[in-house]
Amino acid sequence: MNEKAIILDELAIRRGLTRIAHEMLENNKGIQDVVLVGIKTRGVFLAQRIAERIKQIEGKEVIMGDLDITLYRDDLTTKTENKEPLVKGSNVPVDLTNKKVILVDDVLYTGRTVRAAMDAVMDLGRPSQIQLAVLIDRGHRELPIRADYVGKNIPTSSDEKVVVALKETDEHDKVSIFEN
Repeated sequence: MNEKAIILDELAIRRGLTRIAHEMLENNKGIQDVVLVGIKTRGVFLAQRIAERIKQIEGKEVIMGDLDITLYRDDLTTKTENKEPLVKGSNVPVDLTNKKVILVDDVLYTGRTVRAAMDAVMDLGRPSQIQLAVLIDRGHRELPIRADYVGKNIPTSSDEKVVVALKETDEHDKVSIFEN
Protein backbone atom coordinates (compact mmCIF):
# COMPACT_ATOMS: atom_id res chain seq x y z
CA MET A 1 0.00 0.00 0.00
CA ASN A 2 1.13 3.52 -0.80
CA GLU A 3 0.56 6.57 1.38
CA LYS A 4 -1.69 8.80 -0.70
CA ALA A 5 -1.98 11.77 1.67
CA ILE A 6 -1.49 12.89 5.24
CA ILE A 7 -4.89 14.10 6.43
CA LEU A 8 -4.01 15.28 9.94
CA ASP A 9 -0.67 16.09 11.51
CA GLU A 10 0.07 16.28 15.25
CA LEU A 11 -1.26 19.83 15.62
CA ALA A 12 -4.47 19.09 13.70
CA ILE A 13 -5.12 16.00 15.85
CA ARG A 14 -4.63 18.10 19.00
CA ARG A 15 -7.03 20.78 17.72
CA GLY A 16 -9.65 18.18 16.80
CA LEU A 17 -9.50 16.53 20.23
CA THR A 18 -9.72 19.92 21.97
CA ARG A 19 -12.81 20.78 19.92
CA ILE A 20 -14.36 17.39 20.77
CA ALA A 21 -13.68 17.98 24.50
CA HIS A 22 -15.41 21.38 24.36
CA GLU A 23 -18.40 19.91 22.48
CA MET A 24 -18.72 17.09 25.03
CA LEU A 25 -18.74 19.56 27.91
CA GLU A 26 -21.28 21.77 26.19
CA ASN A 27 -23.63 18.96 25.14
CA ASN A 28 -23.51 17.23 28.53
CA LYS A 29 -23.48 20.46 30.59
CA GLY A 30 -20.23 19.44 32.25
CA ILE A 31 -18.99 15.99 33.23
CA GLN A 32 -21.58 15.00 35.84
CA ASP A 33 -22.40 11.28 35.30
CA VAL A 34 -20.17 11.14 32.18
CA VAL A 35 -17.86 8.17 31.61
CA LEU A 36 -15.36 8.20 28.73
CA VAL A 37 -14.77 4.68 27.41
CA GLY A 38 -12.01 4.15 24.86
CA ILE A 39 -12.30 1.25 22.43
CA LYS A 40 -9.01 -0.65 22.37
CA THR A 41 -6.47 0.13 21.20
CA ARG A 42 -6.17 3.65 19.81
CA GLY A 43 -9.55 4.75 21.15
CA VAL A 44 -8.15 4.34 24.67
CA PHE A 45 -5.31 6.78 23.99
CA LEU A 46 -7.65 9.26 22.32
CA ALA A 47 -10.01 9.04 25.32
CA GLN A 48 -7.07 9.74 27.65
CA ARG A 49 -6.13 12.82 25.63
CA ILE A 50 -9.73 14.07 25.66
CA ALA A 51 -9.88 13.49 29.43
CA GLU A 52 -6.72 15.61 29.82
CA ARG A 53 -8.33 18.44 27.80
CA ILE A 54 -11.49 18.23 29.91
CA LYS A 55 -9.42 18.46 33.09
CA GLN A 56 -7.63 21.53 31.72
CA ILE A 57 -10.94 23.16 30.79
CA GLU A 58 -13.13 22.16 33.76
CA GLY A 59 -10.54 21.53 36.46
CA LYS A 60 -12.19 18.16 37.14
CA GLU A 61 -11.29 14.62 36.20
CA VAL A 62 -13.70 12.64 34.08
CA ILE A 63 -14.19 8.94 34.85
CA MET A 64 -12.45 6.79 32.24
CA GLY A 65 -12.48 3.19 31.16
CA ASP A 66 -11.37 1.02 28.28
CA LEU A 67 -13.20 -1.64 26.35
CA ASP A 68 -12.04 -4.76 24.53
CA ILE A 69 -14.72 -5.68 22.01
CA THR A 70 -12.99 -8.78 20.61
CA LEU A 71 -15.61 -11.27 21.77
CA TYR A 72 -18.49 -9.03 20.68
CA ARG A 73 -17.47 -8.79 17.04
CA ASP A 74 -19.81 -10.28 14.45
CA ASP A 75 -16.83 -11.18 12.25
CA LEU A 76 -14.87 -13.03 14.95
CA THR A 77 -14.68 -16.29 12.99
CA THR A 78 -13.40 -14.62 9.83
CA LYS A 79 -10.94 -12.35 11.68
CA THR A 80 -9.33 -15.07 13.78
CA GLU A 81 -9.12 -17.75 11.05
CA ASN A 82 -9.88 -20.61 13.47
CA LYS A 83 -7.33 -19.35 16.01
CA GLU A 84 -8.15 -18.29 19.53
CA PRO A 85 -8.93 -14.55 19.60
CA LEU A 86 -6.53 -12.34 21.55
CA VAL A 87 -8.62 -10.83 24.34
CA LYS A 88 -6.98 -7.87 26.08
CA GLY A 89 -9.67 -7.32 28.71
CA SER A 90 -11.79 -4.33 29.60
CA ASN A 91 -11.39 -1.96 32.51
CA VAL A 92 -14.40 0.16 33.39
CA PRO A 93 -14.10 1.24 37.05
CA VAL A 94 -17.78 2.13 37.65
CA ASP A 95 -21.22 0.68 37.11
CA LEU A 96 -22.48 2.29 33.90
CA THR A 97 -26.13 2.24 34.96
CA ASN A 98 -27.67 5.70 34.53
CA LYS A 99 -24.36 7.16 33.29
CA LYS A 100 -23.73 9.04 30.05
CA VAL A 101 -21.21 6.79 28.32
CA ILE A 102 -19.12 8.36 25.58
CA LEU A 103 -17.41 5.73 23.45
CA VAL A 104 -14.17 6.93 21.85
CA ASP A 105 -12.56 5.37 18.77
CA ASP A 106 -10.07 6.39 16.12
CA VAL A 107 -11.96 5.71 12.85
CA LEU A 108 -15.66 5.24 12.17
CA TYR A 109 -16.14 3.15 9.04
CA THR A 110 -18.85 0.48 8.72
CA GLY A 111 -20.20 0.93 12.26
CA ARG A 112 -19.62 -2.71 13.24
CA THR A 113 -16.96 -1.89 15.85
CA VAL A 114 -19.30 0.60 17.49
CA ARG A 115 -22.17 -1.91 17.49
CA ALA A 116 -19.90 -4.42 19.24
CA ALA A 117 -18.83 -1.74 21.73
CA MET A 118 -22.46 -0.89 22.53
CA ASP A 119 -23.16 -4.58 23.20
CA ALA A 120 -20.15 -4.70 25.54
CA VAL A 121 -21.29 -1.54 27.35
CA MET A 122 -24.79 -2.96 27.87
CA ASP A 123 -23.22 -5.96 29.60
CA LEU A 124 -21.68 -3.52 32.11
CA GLY A 125 -24.88 -1.71 33.02
CA ARG A 126 -27.75 0.25 31.54
CA PRO A 127 -26.48 3.73 30.70
CA SER A 128 -28.88 6.65 30.35
CA GLN A 129 -27.13 7.49 27.06
CA ILE A 130 -24.41 6.21 24.78
CA GLN A 131 -22.63 8.82 22.69
CA LEU A 132 -19.82 8.35 20.18
CA ALA A 133 -16.65 10.36 19.59
CA VAL A 134 -14.28 9.55 16.72
CA LEU A 135 -11.18 11.21 15.40
CA ILE A 136 -12.06 10.32 11.78
CA ASP A 137 -15.41 9.57 10.15
CA ARG A 138 -14.71 8.10 6.72
CA GLY A 139 -18.25 7.12 5.70
CA HIS A 140 -19.29 3.76 4.17
CA ARG A 141 -21.66 2.83 6.99
CA GLU A 142 -23.23 -0.63 6.96
CA LEU A 143 -25.22 0.00 10.14
CA PRO A 144 -27.32 3.05 11.15
CA ILE A 145 -24.68 4.53 13.44
CA ARG A 146 -23.38 8.09 13.51
CA ALA A 147 -20.84 9.90 15.64
CA ASP A 148 -21.88 12.68 18.02
CA TYR A 149 -18.37 14.16 18.02
CA VAL A 150 -16.04 14.05 14.99
CA GLY A 151 -12.50 15.35 14.67
CA LYS A 152 -12.64 15.30 10.87
CA ASN A 153 -14.93 13.88 8.18
CA ILE A 154 -12.87 12.28 5.41
CA PRO A 155 -14.73 11.04 2.33
CA THR A 156 -12.89 7.94 1.12
CA SER A 157 -13.32 5.19 -1.41
CA SER A 158 -13.71 1.64 -0.17
CA ASP A 159 -10.34 0.83 -1.77
CA GLU A 160 -8.55 3.30 0.50
CA LYS A 161 -7.43 2.70 4.06
CA VAL A 162 -7.30 5.33 6.80
CA VAL A 163 -4.42 4.79 9.21
CA VAL A 164 -4.23 6.60 12.54
CA ALA A 165 -0.77 6.70 14.10
CA LEU A 166 -0.45 7.86 17.71
CA LYS A 167 2.67 8.50 19.78
CA GLU A 168 1.57 5.95 22.37
CA THR A 169 1.61 3.10 19.84
CA ASP A 170 3.43 4.38 16.76
CA GLU A 171 5.94 6.98 18.05
CA HIS A 172 4.31 9.86 16.12
CA ASP A 173 0.90 11.43 15.55
CA LYS A 174 -0.64 11.55 12.09
CA VAL A 175 -3.60 10.33 10.09
CA SER A 176 -2.96 9.13 6.53
CA ILE A 177 -4.86 7.68 3.63
CA PHE A 178 -3.31 4.70 1.89
CA GLU A 179 -4.33 3.20 -1.45
CA ASN A 180 -3.57 -0.11 -3.12
